[in-house]
Amino acid sequence: VMTFANVGYLLLGLIGTLLALMGLLSAVKGTPVCTVDALGGGPLPEVRDPAFRAGMELVTRAPLVPGHEVAIYSNGDETYPPLWKDLRGAQKSITMQMYYCEPGRMADMLKEILVERARAGVLVLFLYDAFGTSFKKEYVAELKAAGVRAEPFRPMRVLAAQKIQHRAHIRVVCVDATIGYTGGFGIDDKWFGNGRDKGQWRDSNVRFTGPAVSQLQAAFVACWAETTGMLEVGPMMFPPASGNGEGKAEGGIVAAVLHGSPSVGSTESERFFALSIASARERLYITNSYFVPDKEFRELIADAARRGVDTRILTAGDASDVMSTVYASRARYEELLSAGVRIYEYRNTMMHAKTLVVDGIWGAVGSMNADNRSLSLNEETVMMMLDEGIGASLERHFMDDLEHSDEIDLETFRQRGMFARLKEHAWHVPWRVL
Repeated sequence: VMTFANVGYLLLGLIGTLLALMGLLSAVKGTPVCTVDALGGGPLPEVRDPAFRAGMELVTRAPLVPGHEVAIYSNGDETYPPLWKDLRGAQKSITMQMYYCEPGRMADMLKEILVERARAGVLVLFLYDAFGTSFKKEYVAELKAAGVRAEPFRPMRVLAAQKIQHRAHIRVVCVDATIGYTGGFGIDDKWFGNGRDKGQWRDSNVRFTGPAVSQLQAAFVACWAETTGMLEVGPMMFPPASGNGEGKAEGGIVAAVLHGSPSVGSTESERFFALSIASARERLYITNSYFVPDKEFRELIADAARRGVDTRILTAGDASDVMSTVYASRARYEELLSAGVRIYEYRNTMMHAKTLVVDGIWGAVGSMNADNRSLSLNEETVMMMLDEGIGASLERHFMDDLEHSDEIDLETFRQRGMFARLKEHAWHVPWRVL
């Protein structure tokens, strides 16, 4: 006999099952973009076509404007000396958001600088991801005691379980709202060095001035508001355009900062990646540390090679810090190699850079990986640039890196053993959450 109590238990069970299913589907959601099409027929605009710029601005919600000065840095030897100098020179404000932070010499250097600037009266706001950061409580306490406003982003709590998968993989440093840094760097001693020797991670980062600094700042402000409940605006955070940075209103590099953010639908990150790939006509060079794109993105990359684009992928190899992603990536190498895509794995140390360059003029440097986590689940920042000088620089870096990499030969790769294939396919099963 079905009693009132039994009906209640049944309804509660159904509601619990539905909520669990909703949570699971949210945690493993993918990207909805499958193809890129020119409505009305005809080819997509190439990257030199003004229509490409207009389309990219709209799908990423990031206006590409002139007025930027940009420096692309390879590895710690090039990145940290100017970064420390800029931080030490801050007069009004420092806003900083990092995903990966570990105790060590670099963390101590950062603490020394932030403490000194805060005691000198500089406003210092510091967001660190609650999952990616391993700072001790004493470290954060010292920052706060000096006046640094340091907060964890999306702490892992039961009542915030829906956010556990959505991390701030973002990299933001803004100094006096006029100088910006983003890329793949973090606060850990492995980022020191030249990126060629064992244990010294290879990374690419960018320092820039101009209007895009405010776009980078806006990414920080959005995350700070979520964390603290305070939406920080005003001229100290967003100075008037006429006084924003060293770049001039006209001339300079055309650029913008993309802020990719989780969504129930399509994200800025995936739209940027898809349109960039589909618009390539001559060359498509992608450097990415965790290269595990879904079937649709693999097909976009393969299509580029099939239409005659020199399509090359540089990713991490056996020196990776997360071998599960390497195995998952290799599980789908044959699809790409068979289409004419050339794939390289970096030797000696971890390849952590996230760059893209199309036809020698459209380039990007940022925190975004070519995986579902970056395209669908995480907060990401990418400096997008439409400039032949930047394109040439990124292509030169790419070719230099190939000298320290091994190209994957299709026929040789097909001869790998059964155990290697089993590992690859086993790790590809959970590819959406790697």
